[in-house]
Amino acid sequence: MKPAAKIYTAVILLFLFAPIVILLVFSFNASKSLSVMSGSSLYWYRELFRDAETLGAVRNTLLLAISAALISTVMGTAAAVGIHRLRSKYLRAAMDTVTNIPMINPDIITGISLMLMFVFVGRLFGAATSLNFATILIAHITFCLPYVILQVLPKLQQMDTSLPEAAMDLGCTPMRAFLKVEIPEIMPGIVTGLIMAFTLSLDDFVISYFTSGNGFETLPIRIYNMTKKTVTPKMYALSTIIFFVILALLIMSNLIDTAAPVVEKPTRERKIRTAAQKRRIRLAGAIGAVLAVSFIVVMIAGAPKKPVLNVYNWGEYISDGSEDSFNAIKGFETWYEENYGSPVEINYSTFASNEDMYAKLSSGAVSYDVVIPSDYMIARMADEGMLLPLNFDNIPNYQYIGENFRGLYYDPEDLYSVPYTYSFVGVIWDANRVDEADTGDWDLMWNSKYAGDILQFNNSRDAFATAQYKLGLDVNSADREDWNLALQELKLQQPLVKSYVMDEIYNMMESGEAAIAAYYAGDYFTMLDAEADDVDLRFYMPEQTNYFIDAMCIPSCCQNKELAEAFINYMLEEEPAIANAEYICYGCPNSLVYESEEYAEDMGEEAMEILYPDLEHFSELYNSFAYRNLSPDMLGYVNSLWEELKIN
Repeated sequence: MKPAAKIYTAVILLFLFAPIVILLVFSFNASKSLSVMSGSSLYWYRELFRDAETLGAVRNTLLLAISAALISTVMGTAAAVGIHRLRSKYLRAAMDTVTNIPMINPDIITGISLMLMFVFVGRLFGAATSLNFATILIAHITFCLPYVILQVLPKLQQMDTSLPEAAMDLGCTPMRAFLKVEIPEIMPGIVTGLIMAFTLSLDDFVISYFTSGNGFETLPIRIYNMTKKTVTPKMYALSTIIFFVILALLIMSNLIDTAAPVVEKPTRERKIRTAAQKRRIRLAGAIGAVLAVSFIVVMIAGAPKKPVLNVYNWGEYISDGSEDSFNAIKGFETWYEENYGSPVEINYSTFASNEDMYAKLSSGAVSYDVVIPSDYMIARMADEGMLLPLNFDNIPNYQYIGENFRGLYYDPEDLYSVPYTYSFVGVIWDANRVDEADTGDWDLMWNSKYAGDILQFNNSRDAFATAQYKLGLDVNSADREDWNLALQELKLQQPLVKSYVMDEIYNMMESGEAAIAAYYAGDYFTMLDAEADDVDLRFYMPEQTNYFIDAMCIPSCCQNKELAEAFINYMLEEEPAIANAEYICYGCPNSLVYESEEYAEDMGEEAMEILYPDLEHFSELYNSFAYRNLSPDMLGYVNSLWEELKIN
């Protein structure tokens, strides 16, 4: 090989495998940082195997992938045989085209169309919920089928057609000839199709996101939902394990293929397995199929026969037992059995945005018992009849919610919601690169001294709000001119902005890639745990800024209202309330939390000063600066301005 070719090959290999090497190295990082190595440790591997939610997602993913791969392989092989035996070349060409459509069609179109179909069928038969394990399995089989057909069909075309005919001439029935002659000939295509189907199902996110029901979360969906905060090195550890398992399987497969004896047939340039080898392959396949089917039956039939509570919350928004924290979900299951004398199970699912949650609930595709949306979405859902009034006799712990967190605009009569957390938007800055004299208000985000070091929100409402607060405008204005003025201010800022971000802010601020960013107060404390040695992050809240509340509600699709109210009541107990507040790092409206000396000591003086600055006037500040739900016409106009800014 020429030197230039060697260099080119090395560059390609580096490009392909450098990300995997980085992932592997940081899975052994002693700290939370995803950008700065702070020593070697197996800590995140231990955390991974203690994370029941992640391991449950892995189990679900494998169950789904094995089921979809086996079923699509059987159906795809039968379909390929049928297409191969079609006599009309036009009909065969038409079938090939139809088969290729799911592969060419964008995943998001496939996912949405399948979801709409499942919802339509569910409503047709009066089902309480339209999405479940069966719907996501059907969806995976749908997009895996074409790949199996594509692998098996060429093997059928390469096969000598006289072989099955000769077998039938010698006394075989058509089925026996197919099983004894054709199947061994096309087995490489079947195995390849099976592997491809398994891999595609294992990796899928988009279609799974639209067709999965409550209580069934795959690994890609769990990782996606984690990004509301930041993906911890636990996911690096899991990815490393998956990588080495697949690598080991590939090495074993290659070793077996290399070591297997073959018999050369002199009249043809191909390898024919001995009868003993064929028997071993069939036996291994039969054992694998039996084990897979047994696994599926055990997983489905072994489902617990007890009341189930379906909870829908933001990703990374509850204390889940990781890093030695209190597990609020398991805690409720224990608490409920002790207080009510019967076992209960929680199906806990997560969403990435209020709009995602609203879309799923309004479609009727899923049914949840407890949801935790933000204030403006609660107002919208209440207006549209999507929430049930609460029976506060079943929620006695509501007494601990501070008076300044009651009667707020989104639920003025306190009928539908119980506050869970609150926070506000502020400015995060690096004291090693930003002059403290420049801080204190929104002008810092427009300071030309820090051009190229500023991060802005990558969503229209928050980005426009930074400009509106700077200009002293109403963030809920129905006057288009106010929004036009904010757009001009954002255009003036644009040359200074390094990037428009959401979840990316964590790595960029923690590593020092940027020095200034507007973001949510609670997330600032998450960044502190992982900042690099040469980064000194600080936070301040401008006088005018957005205040928001997330609250627990019961949607109208709830199947067990009393159980849902028991869960809400439990979440207001001192132990889970403090654990959740410490884990999320947002402010808590529960007096058992903000009056707790132990909580204050654990959080530290800075956190208490930032998160609980002026509780006596909270309701006044909140009602002045919180977002309201804009009219559809105004939302459309704001989105058009946002598109103009991003295109510019």
